Amino acid sequence: MDRRFCVAPMMNRTNRHERFFLRSLSKKAFLYTEMININSLLYGNKKEILLFNQCEHPLGIQLGGSDPEKLAEAAIISEASGYDEINLNIGCPSTKVQNGEFGAVLMKHPKLVAECVKTINDKVKIPVSVKCRIGIDDMDEERDLSNFIREVSDSGCNVFIVHARKAWLKGLSPKENRNIPPLNYERVYKLKDEFPDLEIIINGGIENIEDSKTHLRYVDGVMMGRKAYENPYQLIKVDHLFYELPFLPKTRKDILLEMIPYIIQQHNAGIKIHLICRHFMGLTKGTRFAKNIRSSLMNLNTLKEPEKELIQIANQLN
Repeated sequence: MDRRFCVAPMMNRTNRHERFFLRSLSKKAFLYTEMININSLLYGNKKEILLFNQCEHPLGIQLGGSDPEKLAEAAIISEASGYDEINLNIGCPSTKVQNGEFGAVLMKHPKLVAECVKTINDKVKIPVSVKCRIGIDDMDEERDLSNFIREVSDSGCNVFIVHARKAWLKGLSPKENRNIPPLNYERVYKLKDEFPDLEIIINGGIENIEDSKTHLRYVDGVMMGRKAYENPYQLIKVDHLFYELPFLPKTRKDILLEMIPYIIQQHNAGIKIHLICRHFMGLTKGTRFAKNIRSSLMNLNTLKEPEKELIQIANQLN
């Protein structure tokens, strides 16, 4: 697994349509699903929840939960469905997630996280990774984080994706937790020095593809979140800058034209076009007719010839 560049799991964003779109920008970036609650997976529509396109590999599934046996059962199903990695969400600070006793609150319970990792590892062959924060609430960013990483890694986890901010479970919303707590990249760099045999991937506040590569001097990989969604066009540089592949210049028009067969295929399968195209809005960022293009994309459901209209929309992109 090469995780030099990853796109973060994002609720209501990194579904299968977004991931198919991202793969048209980078063939090498490591992709993740949205966080999937293990109860939804175990007792819901497994086929729909786990559906993905083969081009999305390498692809990890992020699971949310704290019951070791249920997590292991969900991991077995995920491995059988073809996912390349199981990622545990130990970083989400939302109240709903806290009430479910998983996410960032689990940083206070490293023994339980270690038990979850071990139980999953006993059942599947694919890697298990953990996505966490540098701490929560009054945790000590130095001592407590090191203790957490040490205990969980001893249970068989070799890959840690670390959001370089604390999470405050009381007083800050999930959105505020993405911006208000100060970034501390140095602490994540230090983790790599402390645990040189572990794969450490840095996350949080990463906005620019070119600048983000500098993190690789200190850690093993970079994970970009919101800016990959809001300004996806910059991801055409990933394969060249992070994986030393020849740069293949693509225009925004090229990318949207490439997506048309997929959009029409999904539309014919019963998916409303605006539910697919809403993930492409960031492609218009900085273009002359951005507002008009976004409006056109969101209104394609009412048209009798969406393919023809999509081509016209693509021709407006520069």
